[in-house]
Amino acid sequence: MGDKSPKLKFIYRFLFTDGRTLNFDVSLDAQTLHYIPENNFKPTRMSKLTYHQCPNCPLTEEETPYCPVAKNLEYILHQFKDIISYERVTVIVENSYRTYSSQTSVQHGLSSMMGIIMATSGCPILGKLKPMVRFHLPFSNLVETIFRAASTYLLGEFIKYRKGETPDWDMNKLAEIYREIEEVNAALANRVRSLVGKDAHINALIALDIFAKEMPQTIQESLKEFEYLFE
Repeated sequence: MGDKSPKLKFIYRFLFTDGRTLNFDVSLDAQTLHYIPENNFKPTRMSKLTYHQCPNCPLTEEETPYCPVAKNLEYILHQFKDIISYERVTVIVENSYRTYSSQTSVQHGLSSMMGIIMATSGCPILGKLKPMVRFHLPFSNLVETIFRAASTYLLGEFIKYRKGETPDWDMNKLAEIYREIEEVNAALANRVRSLVGKDAHINALIALDIFAKEMPQTIQESLKEFEYLFE
């Protein structure tokens, strides 16, 4: 269905006001949506699984020596660690279908790109967000994220229903998923703080954590605000 390319690619370009540019190709396997690193960066101690390991992490050091998320993020974090989070930047995102552009803060553009990598690196917890990555919406706000998360979750439950499984129409488990994601984000933030520098890299992660914290508390209330769309 659609593009038959073996890769799904998002190209992120950060254009700074002083003429600097940072370009990143975020490539995923088109079928598994698994992240495909396109650099030769060697992870450091920061990416070891046991370094600030998430309290709810199901992985073991014997089978997975490095945290899959930290291992894939570390290269990008090093590129941004000496940049101030609120610095204004033009971010252009291209995929096979369209181009997005936003004049925004570095942390907002960076968190958008980090969100793709975090969900597709092989983390059993963050991997539950993979279906949303297929239709990635750069620079989305909280309301848009809630709409997309709820819609994606319910589609997944409908597919379960069609297979004869018991669906969670009330979306009770969606809140649980985001509570687990919140734990992961907190532990990742502790890892990232070991990178001495300015604050773009850590604040981009904090921005994602705000979404995770807000989702369990606001999802049911926010869904009521969408009712007018279907009257």
